[in-house]
Amino acid sequence: MTTISGVTHRKVQVRSNLERYGFLFMRMSGISLLILAVGHMLIQHVLNSVHNLTLEFVALQWNSWGWKAYDLLLLAFAFSHGINGLRNVLGDYIHNEKTMNIITYALAAFVVITILWAGIAIASFDATQVLGSN
Repeated sequence: MTTISGVTHRKVQVRSNLERYGFLFMRMSGISLLILAVGHMLIQHVLNSVHNLTLEFVALQWNSWGWKAYDLLLLAFAFSHGINGLRNVLGDYIHNEKTMNIITYALAAFVVITILWAGIAIASFDATQVLGSN
């Protein structure tokens, strides 16, 4: 049996940066999207008839904050996951770091503004206007 002597052990410092968090976000949001999207498909298209999907059906669901939160989470994860994927693809073709930083910040602002805009629309949806005074 031979022994190896003189082996050097060293610790590698891994910097935490945007790419690492983007990588982790893609995995976590992908798992969340799988659960939320499959749940959405089951609820909207399997448990309910597709012919029953009307504005009144959505209004009945959005009477509950639970449904509003569910749909907002689905929207937020899907939109941010997709935009982060777009950022990754653009990073493969754009090699100028300054240009890529500008695009990253522009996409981040676009995601935040869109999710806030959608969140306000979902939160302020008044089902009584659709359903009448019933």
